[in-house]
Amino acid sequence: MTGWAPWRRLTSRRPWLRWLETWGVSLASLVLGLLTLLVFRRGLPHVGWIVGYLLLLWLIFAALTEWRAPLEGRGRHLVVGAGEYAIQSLHHNLQLFVLPAYYASATLTSLNAFFLGGVVAGALVTGVDPWYRRLVHPRPWLGHWLFGFSIFSALNVALPLVGVRPILALGASAVLAAMALTPAFRRHAAIGWGRALRQAAALAVLAALLAWNGRALVPPAPLFIARAAAARTVALLEPVDVIEGSVPAATVAGWGQLAAFTAVYAPGGLRQGIAHVWRKNGAVLARIPLSPVHGGRAEGFRTWSQRRDLRLPLEGRYTVDVVTASDQLIGRLRFTVTP
Repeated sequence: MTGWAPWRRLTSRRPWLRWLETWGVSLASLVLGLLTLLVFRRGLPHVGWIVGYLLLLWLIFAALTEWRAPLEGRGRHLVVGAGEYAIQSLHHNLQLFVLPAYYASATLTSLNAFFLGGVVAGALVTGVDPWYRRLVHPRPWLGHWLFGFSIFSALNVALPLVGVRPILALGASAVLAAMALTPAFRRHAAIGWGRALRQAAALAVLAALLAWNGRALVPPAPLFIARAAAARTVALLEPVDVIEGSVPAATVAGWGQLAAFTAVYAPGGLRQGIAHVWRKNGAVLARIPLSPVHGGRAEGFRTWSQRRDLRLPLEGRYTVDVVTASDQLIGRLRFTVTP
């Protein structure tokens, strides 16, 4: 580490350089991340961007995992540090890249809000260099977990953008994220590639099972609710007599029915079955399958369900969950029937 001595002497005389050393990388990462976020929000071909980031991340991860020990043995600490910074920056940009999709798709009062929180936490930790160095550097297992999470969360958004249904994207993302960890199983070339691949394949099977059983925790990004309303009925694919938060029971009784209108955004080329799950005070009233969503419409694919078999008492808190055919929650509509 003698190569760092001149820099240390310089920073000891220039306190502002110590501040720049600590926070400069963080500021640069945040700026680059925000630029990446801007690209996503402008609707450029983000599938190519995501795939490019993923390939670059995996190549650097694989190379650094394989060659770290020889490089450090030769005193090439700057090369190792540059590789680690590149991985950190790619993690940060990927998390910011997919954050808008998960934010739009997540329902903050449901379990899938925890996954959104994980994406936000990943973006923050990788964006603030002192936090990353304190939390991740001393814990290689955490770095591997973060790598797998970045691969998974990015692919889970990218695959539906090319027409893969969310539940298939969920499983495929889990498998590919686990297989991408193959270099880590090599333990700095302590075992052969064949054995490492078998261990990664075993992890991939476990990851697929966890993804299926934990699908309620993952928002079906990039699907989201573009518009939703409770109403008396729906005519010409538009809600009629929209309920603004609450409606008296006498009014509902006079209507003799209730309707839930939802417009679901999906990327072009995607065809996804959905359903409305009606609940009153938390108890399921009905699950109504709807016409499959056809992606590509900026205003969302409009569909609706209607309940005529209303039972007394009508008063209560109603919710209508919009779910995929595999029960991933896309969004939730709420209204109250008052006395």
